Amino acid sequence: MRAEETSQVRPPRGHRLTATDVTVAYDGTPVVHQADVTLRPGEVTVLAGPNGSGKSTLLRTMARLQQARGGSLTLSDDHTDGARETDALALTAREFSCRVALLTQARPTPSGLTVRDVVEFGRYPYRGRWGKADPAGPAAVDRALALTGTTGLADRGAEHLSGGQLQRVWLAGCLAQETGVLLLDEPTTYLDLRYQVELLDLIRDLADDHGIAVGVVLHDLDQTAAVADRVVLLHDGRIVADGAPAEVLTPQRLTAAYGIRIEVDTDPLTGHLRTRAVGRHHTRTTPERLIPSS
Repeated sequence: MRAEETSQVRPPRGHRLTATDVTVAYDGTPVVHQADVTLRPGEVTVLAGPNGSGKSTLLRTMARLQQARGGSLTLSDDHTDGARETDALALTAREFSCRVALLTQARPTPSGLTVRDVVEFGRYPYRGRWGKADPAGPAAVDRALALTGTTGLADRGAEHLSGGQLQRVWLAGCLAQETGVLLLDEPTTYLDLRYQVELLDLIRDLADDHGIAVGVVLHDLDQTAAVADRVVLLHDGRIVADGAPAEVLTPQRLTAAYGIRIEVDTDPLTGHLRTRAVGRHHTRTTPERLIPSS
């Protein structure tokens, strides 16, 4: 996934996705409380927080995979607040899928399909009920394969891929969908270090160069600081901070949200914020008997 390859991406229609006063409950118990989140064209918004904070549930609700108890979800088709807003919950599944794509945490391992077959699934919103022609489909699939570094795997059986390779193939399917909003739930899972870095670079390219509104759930706070324009920090199902990384990723806020001391400084190489969780043994002194003699 090289940054220069993003020049092949067809610029999508810019969409703003806004969740307002969203509450989600499981078996009658609220797990997300009155959340307000806006994903803006050309911005990367990271949902962060500890396990069980509600970040993945909120993302899935914005993707219409999880039904909200209350609140609204709207789409705006340009970069201006309030311009031509559409009730996203009133759209058909096909209409919504032409605007919003989601990469979930867990996807099945396809059997009997090639990688290209899997990526072509991303074109389903454009084919219609009776499988009408999709003239833009082949080029979109080729672009998505190139962007995710999976072109060389196109004819391989998907069941023979590693977890990291399969993750990139599913991402390619989302990119082939060519939407203005891209939602990613822990996309670096299963990826080795190289592809984690390249995926984050690609996310930035899609926002910066092509105006896509990106919403992503990340566990890694350093990755969050590196890629985000905005960070939405959740704790116990509530948004406790929403703003630029420097405003949200503070020692006080992170320590309160995660329940462990977290220090924050600036990486001298990248200029990004860098976090460090401090456990009980982090400050212990190495015993003298373990120090090699000169």
